[in-house]
Amino acid sequence: MKKTEPDLTIDSIEQVDKALKEEKKEVALGKNEYPLLPLRDVVIFPGMIIPLFVGRPKSVAALEAGMQANKRIVLVAQKKIEVDDPSQKDLYAVGALVNILQLLKLPDGSIKVLVEGMDRVRISEIKPDEYYIAKITTFRERKEKGPELQALMRHVNESFESYVKLNRKVPQETLLSIMNQDDPSRLSDSIAAHLSVKVADKQRLLASVSPSSRLKYLSKLLTGEVEILELEQKIKGEVRKQMEQSQKEYYLHEQIKAIQRELGKENDGAEEWNKYRERIKQAKMSKEAEEKAKEELERLSSMPPLSPEATVVRNYLDWLCDLPWSKSTKDRLDNKKAEAILNEDHYGLEKPKERILEFLAVRKLKKDLKGPIICFVGPPGVGKTSLGRSIARALGRNFVRISLGGVRDEAEIRGHRRTYIGSMPGRIIQSLKKVKSNNPVFLLDEIDKMSADFRGDPSSALLEALDPEQNCSFSDHFLEVEFDLSNVMFIATANVIHPVPPALQDRMEVIEIPSYAEEEKVHIATDFLIPKQITNHGLTTIKPDFSSPAVLQVIRDYTREAGVRNLERELASVCRKLARKSVNKELKKSVKVTPKMVNDLLGIPRFRESKDSKANGIGCATGLAVTSAGGEILSTEVTIMEGSGKLTLTGKLGEVMQESAKAALSFARSRSRALNLSRDFHQRFDIHIHVPEGAIPKDGPSAGITIATALISALTGRPVAPGVAMTGEITLRGKVFPVGGIKEKVLAAHRADFPRVILPEENRKDLPDIPKHVVSKMKIEFVSEMDQVLDLALQKE
Repeated sequence: MKKTEPDLTIDSIEQVDKALKEEKKEVALGKNEYPLLPLRDVVIFPGMIIPLFVGRPKSVAALEAGMQANKRIVLVAQKKIEVDDPSQKDLYAVGALVNILQLLKLPDGSIKVLVEGMDRVRISEIKPDEYYIAKITTFRERKEKGPELQALMRHVNESFESYVKLNRKVPQETLLSIMNQDDPSRLSDSIAAHLSVKVADKQRLLASVSPSSRLKYLSKLLTGEVEILELEQKIKGEVRKQMEQSQKEYYLHEQIKAIQRELGKENDGAEEWNKYRERIKQAKMSKEAEEKAKEELERLSSMPPLSPEATVVRNYLDWLCDLPWSKSTKDRLDNKKAEAILNEDHYGLEKPKERILEFLAVRKLKKDLKGPIICFVGPPGVGKTSLGRSIARALGRNFVRISLGGVRDEAEIRGHRRTYIGSMPGRIIQSLKKVKSNNPVFLLDEIDKMSADFRGDPSSALLEALDPEQNCSFSDHFLEVEFDLSNVMFIATANVIHPVPPALQDRMEVIEIPSYAEEEKVHIATDFLIPKQITNHGLTTIKPDFSSPAVLQVIRDYTREAGVRNLERELASVCRKLARKSVNKELKKSVKVTPKMVNDLLGIPRFRESKDSKANGIGCATGLAVTSAGGEILSTEVTIMEGSGKLTLTGKLGEVMQESAKAALSFARSRSRALNLSRDFHQRFDIHIHVPEGAIPKDGPSAGITIATALISALTGRPVAPGVAMTGEITLRGKVFPVGGIKEKVLAAHRADFPRVILPEENRKDLPDIPKHVVSKMKIEFVSEMDQVLDLALQKE
């Protein structure tokens, strides 16, 4: 169907005037009253000719009225263009009286009108009616002359010329006509009409009576616009330059493809490079790493595909793209649920659990908390490694573990240099790639068993990774770019802390995990170990019931340890033997495991409680020590023989214990009169001090009072009271100094069934760390002088 053309038959002002007179009667307007037409986003200046499209009913009515009022109408700008029915407060107070040159009605009811600005007018009153009627006052412009005004006109002309050159929207003919203006008022209005500035700025120019003021403000506007346009041109030039460079590169790439097609190698390498580009984009690396990856990809694209160096670069790009730069797991910040998980996995261990719950609470309040560096120190089998796994489960994080035992190469931590085929990152970066998140719980197991040699010191290499202030920019030799480790929660484990360098200790928060008491072992075995072993050995149908005396017998007769590792092995042995009996149909469906059955299944007990160990006697005292396996009982024996005053020390004693023995002898000589000893006993007798326990090396500053008690007992003939164990260091004046590992030592005495323990007075502060049920079953006595030790330990004559 043919589209009809709009009816545009009325094309002259006379025809419109005639049509309007036929439609409506003339409207009577008062003196200085004209129809008012509000404009959106347009300001009309005197001398300005502009076409307008009018569509609002009131505006159309105002135009029709203006045609009857000598073709004059007032145009004024709205303050807000979104207002459809403006009132006087929505309009500016200054507008323009215009002459209607041409008017054209369009088929949709709107009107296209061509107007010419005549005068500036001030609107004193607006009468609302079928259309707005404005009462106006015409401006009287000041007549100004002088060199300053001429200079202003010249400056504005130059600025406008620069503006036109940059803008390109103003025709050259318009520029020539404006520059030929010699009237300052006419010049300012002509330039303002062609400026692309805000309505408020144009309205200020319209409202100004003084031509010099208008020119000054116009100069300011032109200067700002020229600066903006120059900046736009600069930006466009840079963008064009980049586009030209991209087009050049594209052209060169197309040439390379054409050459490769001629050589029969059309797709050789291009697909691989595109894959790497996509992987680099998806990896969301740091800015430094992304730039490095793109640089290496450019190198790869220029290498022969089968060259050894290309293999090295591919390997490097694979590592960069596979690392979890921005991948992380969401923390589970529910303290109650986390506490339930920790209690479900481990019995006791209150301090480590409390520390983890504190971390969760702070993380809930502060989202960008750096990962803590925690070091669990304790004997084997107390649950350090499994506690790290439980922490990861409680936090909802991934878990990764690396063993540092025997590591002596710095490259194991920081990686190898990319100078040969087969080089790899360090084990930290390798583990992060494997776990695929940048915030796992990272367990560094056996940190005390690292060593150093000519290949470097790995413990020093760990300083950067374990320093909360530095690990946000950890540098691996292989990657050559920084990787952020601040979100990783590092947990280190060690049996003893003294082999760890002090600088590394300073970076970590050390939490000691002590030995377990017998009662705790029974709980752990009943609640955790036995159900686990029953499931592992397929005894769920039989469900053997282990009685508490049976578990206690396994603990006392078949294990002697600080943790529960051997206990788990022995319970597993019992379950294996029960499984065999079940297969041979020698068991009923419900089995009660009794102490007698434990003896039958496990055979002869490995450890027997020796009555002699608690008996002590003349020249025999029992000391307490801490080893990497927890607290231990050390029996100390002293024998006096006729001789020439020779002191013999045996039992693989270290330097510290040898010094303690010499200090004990000097103390005994200084107190010979009080102890009723002959003054020359050290010249007439040989003294032999021996600490049994085979060929196990022993050292530490905690055997002083034990050696002194055994020595004085041997010299005086007074036996040491049975069931007494002691620890503490002695000075030459007989003072008893405090020692460490009190909890481990007291638990060792409790395991060996010693009812009395003598401790230094300054170690009284450590008493709350010992389980209350252990303290309640033992008599713990505190001393500060060696005389007090002798009064408590030696039997009365």
